[in-house]
Amino acid sequence: MVDNSGYLVTVDSPAEARRSAGAKAANLAALSEAGVRIPPWAAIRSEAFDQSGQAAREVIRAAYAAAGSGRVAVRSSGLEEDGHRHSFAGQFDTYLNVSGLDQVIDRVRACWQSAFSDRATAYRATNGLPAEPAGMGVLIQQMVPSDVSGVLFTADPVTGGRDTFVVSAVYGLGEGIVSGAVDADTAILDARSGAVLETDLGDKAERYDYAADGGVAINPVGEAERAALSLAKVDLAELHAAGVRIAEVFGGPQDVEWAVADGRLWILQARPITSAITTGELRIWDNANIVESFRGVTSPLTFTFAAMVYGAVYDSFARSLRVPDKQLRQMQEWLPSLLGSFHGRVYYNLLNWYRLQRIPPFYDINRRLLEVAMGVDESLPDEIAETLYPYEFESSLAEKKARLVTTTTFFGKFFRMGRDVKRFTAYFYEQYAVFDKRDYAAMPADEVYRAFQQLQRNLLLRWGPMQMLDSTILLSMGVLTVLGQKWLPADAPPWLTWAAARPGPDVESAEPARAMAALAEMVKADDELRRLIEQTPPADIPAAVTNPEFAAAVESYVAEHGYRSPDELKLEVPDLREDPASLYLMLRDALQAPPETQGNDTAQEYLDQHLRGPKRWIYELVRRKAAKSLAHRERLRFCRTRAFGSAKQILRALGRHLHRVGAIDRFEDVFLLRLDELSGAYEGKIAHDELRDIVAVRRRTQERQLILVAPPRFETRGAPYWEGNLTSWSAPPESTGELRGTPSSPGVATGRVVVADRPQDVNGGILVTYSTDPGWVAALPSAAGLIIERGSPLTHVAIVARELGVPTIVKVKGATRALKTGMVIRMDGGTATIEVLEQA
Repeated sequence: MVDNSGYLVTVDSPAEARRSAGAKAANLAALSEAGVRIPPWAAIRSEAFDQSGQAAREVIRAAYAAAGSGRVAVRSSGLEEDGHRHSFAGQFDTYLNVSGLDQVIDRVRACWQSAFSDRATAYRATNGLPAEPAGMGVLIQQMVPSDVSGVLFTADPVTGGRDTFVVSAVYGLGEGIVSGAVDADTAILDARSGAVLETDLGDKAERYDYAADGGVAINPVGEAERAALSLAKVDLAELHAAGVRIAEVFGGPQDVEWAVADGRLWILQARPITSAITTGELRIWDNANIVESFRGVTSPLTFTFAAMVYGAVYDSFARSLRVPDKQLRQMQEWLPSLLGSFHGRVYYNLLNWYRLQRIPPFYDINRRLLEVAMGVDESLPDEIAETLYPYEFESSLAEKKARLVTTTTFFGKFFRMGRDVKRFTAYFYEQYAVFDKRDYAAMPADEVYRAFQQLQRNLLLRWGPMQMLDSTILLSMGVLTVLGQKWLPADAPPWLTWAAARPGPDVESAEPARAMAALAEMVKADDELRRLIEQTPPADIPAAVTNPEFAAAVESYVAEHGYRSPDELKLEVPDLREDPASLYLMLRDALQAPPETQGNDTAQEYLDQHLRGPKRWIYELVRRKAAKSLAHRERLRFCRTRAFGSAKQILRALGRHLHRVGAIDRFEDVFLLRLDELSGAYEGKIAHDELRDIVAVRRRTQERQLILVAPPRFETRGAPYWEGNLTSWSAPPESTGELRGTPSSPGVATGRVVVADRPQDVNGGILVTYSTDPGWVAALPSAAGLIIERGSPLTHVAIVARELGVPTIVKVKGATRALKTGMVIRMDGGTATIEVLEQA
């Protein structure tokens, strides 16, 4: 929350807190959001430094009140501090046991001044940083009258090993440990169970306590207490559980300061461990909107196929922008690794996607819009973003020449994007008609495999130039956002840009939803047919249908939209052509749907009121470009889904062949093979009798993976799969905090919650789900509202929901845990607020 002055942060999103008040504030915001017990606190934003004396005094007064107005710690929180490349450790000031407004104001000013100290200036010069500081936030946090204080490392701070936690503790305040003045007690805990493996008794000759006149006083420790473990006063099981939770929140090992007062554990702050554990290449793994396409555990065949396609498509994209051959070869070091797989879950290898954004012009705009489009929860810090390049040049002249060619090519494609999309889709459907009409079950296996190779070559791998469309969307949406910020009122609704760029009611993604609604209307008009659909097991319905018009309509739906189904990009999941029963489940839901309403063009009304003249003409020009680009993208995503649908048919035919010759026990086992293993079976690189053993191992692995709950984001250093580099994956605790999200489609809905992991589980209530994929579009007509835990306003379902007038909120962290099926809620898609009216 930001106060009315705009300069005080009490509970804010971690990303916003980092931007305005530094990493320390961001970490406290993340801890607060996760429900960790921390003392009351507030952060004064960096911008407050520039305020006049009385205004700054009022901000500090408000921050002091938020922290309890008693004894507080006043800590510098530099915007550069605790970065991935420069920690600024020890460069800025911290003051403990500060009380009284006048003393707090003095200490806040001292923290601001420490940004310009000689030691901070020398640190910047030594590390090649700008002489001027980036900014200084200040934390004010209530002091805990500690009986015991300490530090918890959620990995070995020396070796980086993640099989143990290390705890250090002293009597009194933790300043004795932080300063290194007190020989502390130490305990080694098993990282998984929390069992105490080893203890070491420190001397603890002194303790730090509050001084009567402020600051801290150093007092002697009696012989009896020195001879006893201070850790005996600590519930180490509770401390271990807190450490596990905090490491999960931040996606990596943490250095946690804690205190125990009157038997209660308090977490004071947390930061990444800075030690040998931070050596090696940083990788950030985020499932963001990739979870829309590959939710849950994904088969090895799907992952390796998708990874191959992504790498090849973006290689083709770079070639279409005329990147030089030498630089294209450099890209092969990282381009094949755009995706990663951990415990069966698919993640973006995020930093590689930022590298891609530097190939076209306008990197700063591209990377910011990439974060919005992907729906990531945390922006990449500038100190990392500015180090990411897709390739290098031997000279600045060579770089300038290549950049000129790439930029010129980009703008040429930007202005003829509509024509290029039209040409590509014409080519695609000409080729697709050939692949879709083949009877793969009747073809010899080697011909089926050759068809698979042709599919990759003729359909999937020629997609590269069309990725220009994503760059076109990022640029046009970025410009539209900037124009809105400059020309529209400061209180313009947050959903306006997304609504303004809506591609229109004829967007291709909405076709399955409308076709399903048409089927529902046909059923409603025939009482006998309705009873059949609602009361007969779905598998028995096709044989029982006697209405020829309805049977023809179903056949038409499957022929046109059969590839559009839940998890449609997961090769192991059958589509409607193979499993038509799921169509009847979706149809049952559509029968319960309220009458379809087209989304009101509230964006048009708002713009008519607030933007006219030449500025409106310019805004509309950019708006039309963004809307057309989004419509083109939806059209191309339909093409992609059809291509994956053909791949499903081919791979199922290959699986059935391998089953017939005894290489695997069931045809579905083919999806437990990697793409290189399947190809090897038809190219003489692997013997058929090896496949069954591979499948058996993969099946056991997948059974273990299914019980794990994947974090949305985490980091690794060096080799991702070694040195204990993966975080602990376990079930998260129940969400207890306020539900917050991102507005996506305006409108208010009141209704009963339906928490679902499949679209056919919807029954006319407010649909709440972890993520969606395009297969969920058919369920939208039966939903009064839509709440998605992951995703972004640019996902396919979010776009279609705007066209259908379904109120939608995305990025609602913890939604599927906090909201229960049967609850009655009121949701506002314009303000992203959710109110529980009645418990389940």
